[in-house]
Amino acid sequence: MPKAQETVLEIDLKALKHNFEYLKSKLNNTTKFLAVAKAFAYGNDANTIAKYLEGLNVEYFAVAYTNEGVALRKAGIKTPILVLHPLSANFKAIIEHRLEPSLYSWKIFNEFISAASIENQTHYPVHIKFNTGLNRLGFNEHDVDNIISKLNDTSAIQVTSIFSHLAASEDLNEKAFTLKQVDSFKNIINNVLAKLDYKPMFHLCNTSGILNYPEAHFDMVRSGIGLYGFGNSKKENKHLKPIATLKTVISQIHTIKKGASVGYNRGFKSDSEQKIATLPIGHADGIGRQYGQGNGFVFINSKRAPIVGNVCMDMIMVNVTDIDCNEGDEVIVFGQNASAEALAETANTISYELITAISQRIKRIILR
Repeated sequence: MPKAQETVLEIDLKALKHNFEYLKSKLNNTTKFLAVAKAFAYGNDANTIAKYLEGLNVEYFAVAYTNEGVALRKAGIKTPILVLHPLSANFKAIIEHRLEPSLYSWKIFNEFISAASIENQTHYPVHIKFNTGLNRLGFNEHDVDNIISKLNDTSAIQVTSIFSHLAASEDLNEKAFTLKQVDSFKNIINNVLAKLDYKPMFHLCNTSGILNYPEAHFDMVRSGIGLYGFGNSKKENKHLKPIATLKTVISQIHTIKKGASVGYNRGFKSDSEQKIATLPIGHADGIGRQYGQGNGFVFINSKRAPIVGNVCMDMIMVNVTDIDCNEGDEVIVFGQNASAEALAETANTISYELITAISQRIKRIILR
């Protein structure tokens, strides 16, 4: 790979394929795979990621909001797209672009039936979300009978899938709670199958569910973070490859004297003569203000350089006193050999937040 000459996010499609194939290897041949492409495909490049995965025969995509699904359609994606958090203001756009909404409350359920009817839709594909313990979105188990009754009263919609979401599938200390969620979902399945005159798909597992609860794979599984290279455990991280490498360069190196300060509000004060490198990346690029002040580091010539002072909008400063480096040298913020999880942990956050925050003003380079 060429050395970076500016701040770039390299996206390795071979790594994406590796992760997809590893996760698929955990499934039965009949279990479908839904790829979660929300949040610009977890901070990468949603259009490129979706097109590539469509070529690998992913059966479904999911996005959080309607505009994300519309963008994929405009990019030429033909695969079904589930909108996980639709709002009634966007129902017309959902129907226009043949997106498939998750109906998670009576308000959304009734309003979408009305919208579909106004648009003269018949058997429009929808997904019914149930809350089995995450307590975020979803109907309750006792709502099944009323849902089936309303479905039988309309021809405007037809249920493509019934699903729920695990709250702690990555934490084996919470196995009893997760198994309770699985049991609750099985009760929903049995109740639906007994009352609905056709069989929708059922899906429950996220990435950690795929890896830790094979008995709960059902008809389809959903993976987001796993596709992008993180398994939520040291054991599984060894089998996955982060697809993104965030690189930048050294813009300038200062040698500062003892007692000198660096950055806004004099956030760092040197206790000895030190070398400080300035990098063209900051909180407007996704490196938040929680880094700096000793939190966070980058890699320069394979050595850690801690972030010092306060993160600026467009720049960070790092301590390179003990690193042999020059202006123009490449810097690795995170990547396959520089874990985004490790960097995130220094600021008491998680890889999800770090990678999804990477600004779209950063140039994406696709490695095919």
